[in-house]
Amino acid sequence: MRPLGTVATAMLLATSAVGFVGPAFTARAYTKEDVALNGTYRVTSIGNWAKYNEQYNGEPTTVQTWTLSSTCMTYMECDGTVKSDEGWSARLYMLDGTSWYARREVPNWERCEDGTAFTGKQTFSFYPVDPDGSGFIKLGSPVMAGRNKTVGPSGACGQNQWLSIDMPIRIDKIG
Repeated sequence: MRPLGTVATAMLLATSAVGFVGPAFTARAYTKEDVALNGTYRVTSIGNWAKYNEQYNGEPTTVQTWTLSSTCMTYMECDGTVKSDEGWSARLYMLDGTSWYARREVPNWERCEDGTAFTGKQTFSFYPVDPDGSGFIKLGSPVMAGRNKTVGPSGACGQNQWLSIDMPIRIDKIG
């Protein structure tokens, strides 16, 4: 027969373990329809936090309005279109259930002193976050955070280094 203290200790540990591994929050099941992005969004590229070739350098803050249209094959894989009020459109896609991407070419993005210009490759990457600004991923949120990065070709303007401008973005659903 075991001493009462040993039994009490075992029960306390068992209760603690169940409490520890039990659900910390109420889980919500997400469907592919919950994950799809559709509607009108305000996209703010925050210039005062821009990096110019990996060094902080103030750039102008820009604001665009995007119309997003997407469908999801699963809650992990989606495909669609971004249409900007600046007159461009690009493919919108997600492959991991969290991060969205839109890539496009920006003609005449890098201008050289001799008058020539080179195309930049712009990538927007973003994910849904808690609207309180905590930065935690929150599926279904009307607020997203991410990066707007544009890179020019190496060798442009006689430089053996590509021009890279990378800035944080905030995306808010407005319609």
